[in-house]
Amino acid sequence: MVSMTNPAPTRGYTATKDNLQSRLRRIEGQVRGIERMVEDDRYCIDILTQISAIQAALDKVALGLLDGHARHCMHEGAQEGRADEMASELMAAVGRLMKRG
Repeated sequence: MVSMTNPAPTRGYTATKDNLQSRLRRIEGQVRGIERMVEDDRYCIDILTQISAIQAALDKVALGLLDGHARHCMHEGAQEGRADEMASELMAAVGRLMKRG
């Protein structure tokens, strides 16, 4: 809960938060769909195809968050004299995203 004396911080995704939450709910539904596919003994390749679609959707969400972070959070960090720290943090996040499989 956010109090009036201590409002929630503005994040890079604040302006698109509703869209982000909608995308995440859709992804959640896709994951539940895969669970049903496994329960129903569906063909392996069909399940893998759905997993690939979910990964692509998550990648799109991640890229949007990275974009918002670079445009908003890093800008604020640079104004506060923390540009190097923010760049290192961003690159570490990109590195974690790329280390799949």
